[in-house]
Amino acid sequence: MTRDLRARSVLAGEASAAAAELEAALATPPVGHAAAFFDVDNTLLQGASVYHLARGLYRRRFFSFGEIAGKAWQQLAFRLRGETPESVDKARSAALSFIAGHRVSEVKILVEEIFDELMADRIWPGTKALAQRHLDAGERVWLVTAAPVEVAQVLARRLGLTGALGTVAAQSDGVYTGVLVGDILHGPAKAEAVRALAAHEGLDLTACSAYSDSVNDLPMLEMVGNPWAINPDSRLRRHAEVAGWQVRDYRTGRRATRLALLTAGASGVTLGAVSAAVAIQRCLSRGCASRRRVS
Repeated sequence: MTRDLRARSVLAGEASAAAAELEAALATPPVGHAAAFFDVDNTLLQGASVYHLARGLYRRRFFSFGEIAGKAWQQLAFRLRGETPESVDKARSAALSFIAGHRVSEVKILVEEIFDELMADRIWPGTKALAQRHLDAGERVWLVTAAPVEVAQVLARRLGLTGALGTVAAQSDGVYTGVLVGDILHGPAKAEAVRALAAHEGLDLTACSAYSDSVNDLPMLEMVGNPWAINPDSRLRRHAEVAGWQVRDYRTGRRATRLALLTAGASGVTLGAVSAAVAIQRCLSRGCASRRRVS
């Protein structure tokens, strides 16, 4: 990792942890020094949360098909060309630019609606049960995701979890500026966020647990004493089997194959943008665009 990318990962992690500290202060005091950290996309939630968010926002005329499709192909080109400094900057600036100029309070209300509409029925019961087991033991349970922190916080609150670490979008006077604080909370940035939160909470990471479906989350998984592979991609499954980690797969047959192909080699933000563009085009062909506008 270059020095610049490392610095951005640290900044993203620290910003995400800082956003979570208020939630921690309001939560029930923890028992001991252990906590659990759960990835969201395909670990707790079926599919990519950014995909569901984009679908919901499009239905509400939040942006046009052309806008989301353009960003999707920018992200796809970035992945195909490789991570040059120029392509990294372009992908970063495009990641959350579709919310630029919108009020934070407006987006939070819409996220609540979209959770009920598109996400609530897509929670993996098995993963939710694992999270509940930690709560029953008196441990705090945190979501850790590349998705916007506003989405992650709604998921955590609706599921009765402690809080969430997610990608933080900069804001000024209650309005999104369209740029990120640091970087997308992905890969090493997730580990930095967990490390920062653990330091603030006085956690012993060797007593903590982490759960993910993706090999991209190895930095987070390897920093805790009890890593789990949930609905793992092929590379994470191999790593987990060699390392002797716990593995749980709640998918079956066709669904497992489809999700594995969709997630292979793609970040949550990239997958969400590309998938949303495809889904929105299908929606247009079915006449979904005629649905009511939400003010």
